[in-house]
Amino acid sequence: LETTVGGIPLPSCVYNASGPRTGASTALAKIAASKAGAVLTKSATIEKQTGNPQPRVWHSDDDIASMNSEGLPNSGIDYYLSKTTIDETMEGCTTTKPYLVSISGKTLADNLEMLDRIAKQINDGEKRIAGVELNLACPNVIGKPIIAYDFDQMRDILDTIAKKKYTFVLGLKLPPYLDSKHLQEAASIINEYSDMVRYVVCINTIGNALSIDPISEMPYISANNGLAGLSGPAAKFTALANVRQMRQQLKSEIDVIGVGGIQSGEDAFLFLLCGASAVQVGTCHWIEGPKCFDRIVDELQQILQKKGYSSASDCIGKL
Repeated sequence: LETTVGGIPLPSCVYNASGPRTGASTALAKIAASKAGAVLTKSATIEKQTGNPQPRVWHSDDDIASMNSEGLPNSGIDYYLSKTTIDETMEGCTTTKPYLVSISGKTLADNLEMLDRIAKQINDGEKRIAGVELNLACPNVIGKPIIAYDFDQMRDILDTIAKKKYTFVLGLKLPPYLDSKHLQEAASIINEYSDMVRYVVCINTIGNALSIDPISEMPYISANNGLAGLSGPAAKFTALANVRQMRQQLKSEIDVIGVGGIQSGEDAFLFLLCGASAVQVGTCHWIEGPKCFDRIVDELQQILQKKGYSSASDCIGKL
């Protein structure tokens, strides 16, 4: 099940999505100790923040759909870069797996400041930070558009970052594109920066969803007038389409990571067929806990063996 993401070797092609159960080293350590192929932090902002008011998450009774409007609660970038946090996270890890940092600044200046801090930490000797996932897809910051839907802003951000000539591996977390022309436009912009952007992650939650409690006649989510990001199995089919089209549109040197509704080895296999080099698990991790990684990895292994694939890489893009 080994794979590479942006040139980073992973012992398994299944790992966690940024978000659920990733805010503190105690939670990250459980991911590191599992069969997950990497450890990805919560999306960090410059300062610690508590996020939106509760209730801000909801799961349907059948677990087909989940929603969240968390507002990026996190411990602040310096926490995720600290030697102590990384030590505590990786101490129970029995295999060599990468530690990846997700960031989601409120402004371009915030993102540049965090990227500078990451570069400094690596240059100062913290070589365990293998790469950075820049979140251009968060729909839960109230009053702000999703960056990756604003193509002029997206190009400006990538252009500014490119001038900094960072040496670490950089990936982009993207929102779902529901129009193929929009997806093609996003891919064409990313292709202009293929020497800098080494991978993309498709998809973040599907924004602008609403769940309502028929008893109280109120939204289940309190923030943002009840509007939230949709995740879980309900998002899988949109995610599969985005992964397949991104793989078709992007230059071959840019890897695609699939995320959205994965809760079984079969789900992971479908994303590999669509061209994903690896997959992330979010909502299922949220509901089931870190043991989901062991189960999904084992199930995927069995599917590959049953179908006669000698490795995960053999089935990538075979759809």
